[in-house]
Amino acid sequence: MKSFIDVAPTSDFPIQNLPYGIFSTQPDGPRHIGVAIGDQILNLAEIADLFDGPELKTHQDVFKKCTLNAFMALPRPAWLEARAKIQQLLCENCAVLRDNADLRKRAFVAQSAATMHLPAQIGDYTDFYSSIYHATNVGIMFRGKENALMPNWKWLPVGYHGRASSVVVSGTDLKRPVGQTKAPDAEVPSFGPSKLMDFELEMAFFVGGPENTLGTRVPIEKAEDRIFGVVLMNDWSARDIQAWEYVPLGPFLAKSFSTTISPWIVSIEALRPYFVENPAQDPTPPEYLRHSDPFTLDINLAVTIRPEGDTEDHVVCKTNFKHLYWTLKQQLAHHTVNGCNLRAGDLLGSGTVSGPEEGAYGSMLELSWRGAKEVPVGSEVRKFLKDGDEVNLSGVCDKNGVRIGFGECRGKIRPADI
Repeated sequence: MKSFIDVAPTSDFPIQNLPYGIFSTQPDGPRHIGVAIGDQILNLAEIADLFDGPELKTHQDVFKKCTLNAFMALPRPAWLEARAKIQQLLCENCAVLRDNADLRKRAFVAQSAATMHLPAQIGDYTDFYSSIYHATNVGIMFRGKENALMPNWKWLPVGYHGRASSVVVSGTDLKRPVGQTKAPDAEVPSFGPSKLMDFELEMAFFVGGPENTLGTRVPIEKAEDRIFGVVLMNDWSARDIQAWEYVPLGPFLAKSFSTTISPWIVSIEALRPYFVENPAQDPTPPEYLRHSDPFTLDINLAVTIRPEGDTEDHVVCKTNFKHLYWTLKQQLAHHTVNGCNLRAGDLLGSGTVSGPEEGAYGSMLELSWRGAKEVPVGSEVRKFLKDGDEVNLSGVCDKNGVRIGFGECRGKIRPADI
């Protein structure tokens, strides 16, 4: 399949991808739903009347909204119909857009001329802890090899409820947080800027579909109907604040100051060719978490750091999303097994993704092994992040000559307010 829009071989956005996002042509101007194709954005508001299939002909208004929530809330068949229609309209053999110069002028915007925004109004945000290599590394650091994984870890997808209000889109700067920390040899805690700023390489998925009523669960056989699409996510962490505050209730201020996501949501249908066999799970989880169909994604992930004044991004981590122990279906099914209602626009993070080797660790905590090692960053070294450092996450699927990417997930650390 090929589009009449020119798409460079290195582009993240061929016609096989078609991710959804929210854009404006002026920072404070009206926001529109767009689909990325090559270096262009297709404005769906301009072609809303072309969605004339049985699922969408009475819901064309969802493409004229300023967030994706209304579209996300439609059942999965509507998502499939929309994707098929957009692919048809962008195909090189379809004249509807290709040969209508006036409509093309109104419907397409260069990505370079657009400002991207959060793709949805995020009602709730949950972060899981689903990479066995990351969980094992952190456990070894703090509890030793014998007690690396907590007793519950292989029985359920561990998670916590995060702060939706501080989720920001790629390109948003963040301030170094301040809070309480306590040195091992100190009698009392001190207050000030975090000294151990870290990134966390994650992916996350947006929930869609009609809301399950409070008190009802989503069975794992129906979980895919609620997974709208996937983004990159950097769950920034202040490790020293976290170490002091997290016992006994878990992450709080060390996480809630900022979480960065990429602006483009890649649909599950676009990612379907990149599913691989799920990891072996031992012990076998409870029945409500069991599924045999492959739902583990083969996505190559990387993290770069650009120090203040540098002109290059320097790779510090390369890993793969297939190292996740718990699948997205299992995360969603577990989230609702107690009757929790999930709504369109909710965001569920994977937790830090780490691989088995040192270069595949998805955080500075692991790469520097809690500050015991220095990590090369161009001509400099790091143990944790400095003010002015710009971190970018990337993700790419590549198979049979088709490359699907997620765009950028970029953020720069600014000095704390003290």
